[in-house]
Amino acid sequence: MPLAEIAGAPDAGPRVLRFEGRAMGSPLRAVIVGLPPSHATELWAAIRADVEASEQAMSRFRADSEVTVFNEHAGRGVCLAASARLYAALAAARRAWRTTSGLFDPRVIGDLEQLGYRGVSWDGRLAEVDHESRSARTWIRPKPRQRQVELLEPVDLGGIGKGLALRWAVAMAMTHRPRPAGILVDAGGDIVTAGTPPYGVGHWPIGIEDPLAPDVGHVAIVGVTDWAVCTSAPSAARWTGPDGREVHHLIDPRTGEPADTGILSVTVAAPDPAWAEVWSKSLYVVGRRQIASLARRRGLAAWWVEASGALSMTPAARQLTLWTAR
Repeated sequence: MPLAEIAGAPDAGPRVLRFEGRAMGSPLRAVIVGLPPSHATELWAAIRADVEASEQAMSRFRADSEVTVFNEHAGRGVCLAASARLYAALAAARRAWRTTSGLFDPRVIGDLEQLGYRGVSWDGRLAEVDHESRSARTWIRPKPRQRQVELLEPVDLGGIGKGLALRWAVAMAMTHRPRPAGILVDAGGDIVTAGTPPYGVGHWPIGIEDPLAPDVGHVAIVGVTDWAVCTSAPSAARWTGPDGREVHHLIDPRTGEPADTGILSVTVAAPDPAWAEVWSKSLYVVGRRQIASLARRRGLAAWWVEASGALSMTPAARQLTLWTAR
């Protein structure tokens, strides 16, 4: 059911409804514009069901998920038929690995497991990793005609999987009958917008959280339409590792260690949430000294907060920025 209907006179514009639940281990929220409550509630249920289908295909935290079965057979010379969602996710992960020259690599599952960020128990065995050669070593053999895949090493589709789940859920929502005038879906801070924003403004205003004061305010407000905004920050998942160190989930594939880059958070806005996820993590991994050159070379709209609290952004990001706190 809706959390709250935003108040307004009948002629103030389309109806705006908000919903909230959980999915993929994160809060799942939606803002639906232009539908009556009964139809908006039906659409919210469809969004949750679509995200659930993605999680069943891609979650390493489910013993019965499809990717868990594939991981159990990784490195055993077994070629398995994949569902449309998992095949698309593995293909996207392979493309992202190549495009980022290994800054994105789904094989960090082994590093995460060894650091104590464990998914479900499974029969596969994580081998010792040669991190120096990992970026040049393939991990997948697809057979597109049969939609089959042989995994050479286990994978974690966490971030890119969340982005794909959002991509698919919002695409489904915008073809639903009746169709909403506009929609925003937020999964743990990864946000996708589509269609008409509320209140008659020309964009969806999205806040970028201040990593130094996350419960207080934002470092910037950006305006997007039919785009995604995704943030990578080590504060999203921190824990004490087996050796007593404080560690986090943003792994540098080149070392197998949590990236220590002089950056507190990176936000990327892009037309597609999966690629916004990939680039926010990749930019975090390259760190303070290289982030500006890589982001500008790729033409990315990126914002980042350094350990000092300073906010920086690319020229493409500046065009989307409505307000900054500093």
